[in-house]
Amino acid sequence: MNRASNPVVHFYRLIDEARLPQRADRSAAGTLPTRAYRYCEAVTAAAGFGWWVFPPTDLQFLWDGHDIFWQCTGWKDWLPLMPAAQFPDFAARFDKNAPASLAGCSPPFLSALPEPGTLQIWTGLMARTATDWSLLIRAPANLPSPGGFTMYEGIVESDHWFGPLFTNLRFTRTDVPVRLRADFPLAQVQPLPRVAYADGTLAATDITVDMTGLAERDWADYLATIAIPNDDPERSFGGYAVAARKRSHGGCPRKVATD
Repeated sequence: MNRASNPVVHFYRLIDEARLPQRADRSAAGTLPTRAYRYCEAVTAAAGFGWWVFPPTDLQFLWDGHDIFWQCTGWKDWLPLMPAAQFPDFAARFDKNAPASLAGCSPPFLSALPEPGTLQIWTGLMARTATDWSLLIRAPANLPSPGGFTMYEGIVESDHWFGPLFTNLRFTRTDVPVRLRADFPLAQVQPLPRVAYADGTLAATDITVDMTGLAERDWADYLATIAIPNDDPERSFGGYAVAARKRSHGGCPRKVATD
């Protein structure tokens, strides 16, 4: 496997059974409509931004409105989550490989949170980012979810905080099994420079309250991007996508070299 010599993100797999992270797919695993994939750069860029991470095994959950029960696919019995569970056989493997000072400190695989129907699930990974970079952990972009739950989003300052890469789910239906597949993305992990969500950046905002505030340049840009193309019956589809891809070929401010 090629390794970046100066990585923005370094993933560490602790659970051997876990699927390795993979670059998110611009076609959303082939689920995007063909027209969107060919011509809508905004949609495909969002779908392909970051990496997919997966559950380390096939899982099923059942929430009765009060308690959460779980099982690995193939098990006959449902186990109550009271309030946490280790990945099968992982605690012994962790103690075998970790320093003696960390014996008994293996991270839980599943944790029932105090809020009803809310679950924390570990991907079996840890991650470290370059200085001043964080990770946004969210539901896979533009990829239909299996249903039965919603995912909370979180931003982790993973250049300072080194620990399990997990996400939180909230079940949205009771008494019906919710299945997670080990070969289907559970979450999308996206790199963010800390400045992107700093208060100073988010406060640097201006608002024009009506059309009288648009400058001559604004109207000229609207003419070029919307009016003129729509008046051309011979125009090709996907003009924005073509222009965006040409700009991307110019490179990015932070080049990542690979061996």
